[in-house]
Amino acid sequence: MKSRSRVHIAVGMAALFLLYPRVIRPWQSRWGAADEEVARAMPGDDVVERPTFNATRAVTVAARPEEIWPWLVQMGCRRAGWYSYDWVDNLGIPSAERIVPELQHLEVGDLVPISPNGKAGLWVKGFEFNRWLLWGDEKEDVTWLWALYPGDSDHTRLITRVRIHYVWTSPTILFSLLLDVGDIVMMRKCMLGIKRRAEFLARQRWGDRPEKVFSG
Repeated sequence: MKSRSRVHIAVGMAALFLLYPRVIRPWQSRWGAADEEVARAMPGDDVVERPTFNATRAVTVAARPEEIWPWLVQMGCRRAGWYSYDWVDNLGIPSAERIVPELQHLEVGDLVPISPNGKAGLWVKGFEFNRWLLWGDEKEDVTWLWALYPGDSDHTRLITRVRIHYVWTSPTILFSLLLDVGDIVMMRKCMLGIKRRAEFLARQRWGDRPEKVFSG
């Protein structure tokens, strides 16, 4: 029985290994994004010119860009969190459910902490208020962009693009490969977390008007 179970596990792992690059990776690297959004040139694309990992994800938020922007600015470990699975990426501290005024100041060169000690992370490389925010590393091997594209007066496309150039000889390559597979899990939760919070603000703005329909 044990040998049969091992065979089943081995077959399952082999199938996953074959399916991931051909089916799963293409799907997860463009979750929610339309063809034109994937093809669109965006700020920071020129930094990591030949990325090994290039993912563009998108979601429609029933809110204006200015109602989404504050949630992006305050992100970070032990700041407002990542609005994702806090037990994984924020030391178990619940992500903020409100806009934190003291975390709203933003400058190029600011560190967005990822590590628990607050010393490692990505740096703010550039931004345009209420439009886009670009993070990156010092070696220019990683960029992480957040962009807001207004639709009608009450809906915005929230798009994020992560571009990473893998350094195969780096000690961190195993982490990069793990990120390649698991990034969609955290990113999807994060984007839906931002959507929920921003739409809550929008509902406050509109009150309980029944003619306003907000996506779930």
